[in-house]
Amino acid sequence: MKNNYRLTPEEVAQFQEAIAGTTVLSQDRILHRHQKKKRLTIRTRDLLQEEDNGVYYFSDEFQPLLASEGPTRYARADVFRDEIKKLRRGDYTPDLLLDVHGLTQLQTKRELAALIVSCRREHIHCARIMHGYGRHILKQQIPLWLAQHPDVLAFHQADQKWGGAAALLVLIELEA
Repeated sequence: MKNNYRLTPEEVAQFQEAIAGTTVLSQDRILHRHQKKKRLTIRTRDLLQEEDNGVYYFSDEFQPLLASEGPTRYARADVFRDEIKKLRRGDYTPDLLLDVHGLTQLQTKRELAALIVSCRREHIHCARIMHGYGRHILKQQIPLWLAQHPDVLAFHQADQKWGGAAALLVLIELEA
């Protein structure tokens, strides 16, 4: 595309007046040296190891028995049934949110393990997992994985204000 716009002599004079007293900068090249990788501290390494260990609880082969009708729900055998009712009614307020939209199944497993570790470390009893609708792959898999983890007390499909059918509310067992 041609530039048909020409500056008038007044505009050229105004521009030259505006840049009067400036100097041309010379380009100098800066070489960035490769920095050595920092060593992980023991605490960081332990946290990463703990998150990686949490992934091993999630098997794709094991299929826990979950209710097939109604909203997605689960409670461990030693949990009172009132907890499920409280989750269903929205009595618990989730303090942590995990959004797994667009993640692969492997990435989702890692994020779930990290969520459970974070909840236990931060003493968070209730978390919300947004799996979305999509092709229902994560919506079907996440409850199966959560039911296998020993630190998950219960979960239930979220109330409308927390995401409805596209989310789960999860109760995490805190350290004694």
